[in-house]
Amino acid sequence: MPKRILQGVVVSDKCDKTVVVNVERRFKHPLLQKIVRRTKKYHAHDEANTFKTGDTVRIEECRPISKKKSWRVIDG
Repeated sequence: MPKRILQGVVVSDKCDKTVVVNVERRFKHPLLQKIVRRTKKYHAHDEANTFKTGDTVRIEECRPISKKKSWRVIDG
């Protein structure tokens, strides 16, 4: 099964080797027929602490690294 890859913006880099990525998805509302934006935050593993707040990154699904982290940053 292929791993999911998402794109988002880093909103926090305060933790060691962890970044919080805000991912936005857009879809058409079934009743209103209007484009709706929904966001979700993912904790992602950043081994070298290279990414800072405001960077656009791609994250990939991986094995659970900790309680909240099961995503890994692949590139900026």
